[in-house]
Amino acid sequence: MRRFPALCDPLKGKPMIVTAFKHCCLALLAAGALCSAAAASPDSAAARELAPSGKLRAAINVGNPILATRNAAGGEPQGVSVDLARELARRLEVPLELVVYNAAGKVVEAARNQEWDVGFVAIDPERAVGISFSAAYVVIEGSYLVRQDSPIRSNAEVDRPGVRVAVGKGSVYDLFLAREIKHAELVRAPTSPEVTNVMLAQGYEVAAGITQQLQADAKRIPGLRLLDGRFMVINQAMAMPAGRPAGARYLAGFVEEMKASGFVKESLARHGIMNASVAPAAP
Repeated sequence: MRRFPALCDPLKGKPMIVTAFKHCCLALLAAGALCSAAAASPDSAAARELAPSGKLRAAINVGNPILATRNAAGGEPQGVSVDLARELARRLEVPLELVVYNAAGKVVEAARNQEWDVGFVAIDPERAVGISFSAAYVVIEGSYLVRQDSPIRSNAEVDRPGVRVAVGKGSVYDLFLAREIKHAELVRAPTSPEVTNVMLAQGYEVAAGITQQLQADAKRIPGLRLLDGRFMVINQAMAMPAGRPAGARYLAGFVEEMKASGFVKESLARHGIMNASVAPAAP
């Protein structure tokens, strides 16, 4: 096999192919750094729309234990939604103000009064009026809870005349079941965490809510059981008031980066959330 001499840099005596390869690698690294910086730092228009008052007001729903809870001493909320809010405020280089609610319905109502800049709520078509959603960052499930001696054995048996289903007022379960239930009666508890207590106190047949919350209720209160399977999948997303297009575009990219980087997965693990999964990448 004939060998060809390596082409050399006449000034430095180094093989030109190696030199060119090094320059190419440096260029790619520089381009990657620029892309990372662009993803990390919103432009001025997006920053103004995300934090128009100079601070980021993040709506935190402690009524959904997958997203946020208060610690045992009743202090500042903690959870994946709080972690995401802190990371967004860090990138905006603005202070973070946590605006705490005990129900998702209250978060949505507060959006009408411009009480928060970003929020964490489940995607639902009825909520899309006045609110812009990112793609989902976490996927959770909704389940039914009944008494141990209930004749109801499956999800399909819930939607029957004479069955009353307790659901948190204004929750995504409330909105979904209001469209899907044809024969059973929906009765509203003040918030989702209260559905089991309301079911038992009022003698209702079924409670509907987050699977993890109802599992905890079944362990806490003897004589209860969850029906097998789920009646819905809930896509939890970040949200902001509509009419802020630059902010919404940045928020959509932020959520995708937080999923792809492992940030959301690590946050869920750190807070001991085992029965929720990171949402797939947006198409």
